[in-house]
Amino acid sequence: MEVRLEQVIKCDEKKQIFTDLSEIFVSGQITGLVGDNGAGKSTLLRLIAGLDLDYSGHIYYDGQPLTKPLYQQMTMVFQTPYLLKRSVYENIAYPLKLRHRPAAEIKEKTQAMIARLGIEKLAGQYAHRLSGGESQKVALARALIFEPDLVLLDEPMSGIDAASVSFMEQMIADYVQQHQKTVIMITHNARQAQELCHRVVHL
Repeated sequence: MEVRLEQVIKCDEKKQIFTDLSEIFVSGQITGLVGDNGAGKSTLLRLIAGLDLDYSGHIYYDGQPLTKPLYQQMTMVFQTPYLLKRSVYENIAYPLKLRHRPAAEIKEKTQAMIARLGIEKLAGQYAHRLSGGESQKVALARALIFEPDLVLLDEPMSGIDAASVSFMEQMIADYVQQHQKTVIMITHNARQAQELCHRVVHL
């Protein structure tokens, strides 16, 4: 999904965050958003996700304004994972159930994702009781399982162990390579921006 911003202006109570911001995020690429704290990185993701509609200008998704069907083709993962107080299996399967996929497909894809994560022994445990790294891996798996066209990542790898970071980076890279989808991610990690992202946008 191509995301195009045209002359976007966003203000809060204290200042103007964006002034005539125009940018294009193309399909098949991971774009990193970098910048100082308060530069507007999370705000930009919220605008693109349709979580904040208080702005001027235009945001287009494959040339269209945001509609309810387009909401179904995007997902967002936050720095703090918001997991359901249900099992790991149910958390990962949830986006497929929400989209009324066939039961056999849900079972097959969820089991395959759990196997890829290597957490078969955790499948029946409550997801909200997992460690930080495991929680974020489950949150990312839940976001990717329905193969969204647009994935928005608000520093989901911040503050977790190096092994989990490496695993999640590989998941994201594989996802974009295999499906040619669009990923926009906030990062403060210079190595990550250089090695994982195809392009970096400085705010």
